Amino acid sequence: MSEYKEKIEEALNSVRPFLKMDGGDVEFVEMNADNEVILKLLGSCSGCSMSHMTMKAGIEEAIKKVLPNVKSVIAIND
Repeated sequence: MSEYKEKIEEALNSVRPFLKMDGGDVEFVEMNADNEVILKLLGSCSGCSMSHMTMKAGIEEAIKKVLPNVKSVIAIND
């Protein structure tokens, strides 16, 4: 499972600069048995009305690019 975490962190690092520009961040929590990646939205991302779009258009796309077997990305708030 550590190779998954490494790839997920790599994908998150590619989008972090954009999140941090707006005062937010994201943290990897786990990848469950159903190939769902659970992330925690931090800072301004946790209450942002655009966070769903950011998840789908940015973060989920980046993760699926490095790990095509990921079914979905689920965000929990800070």
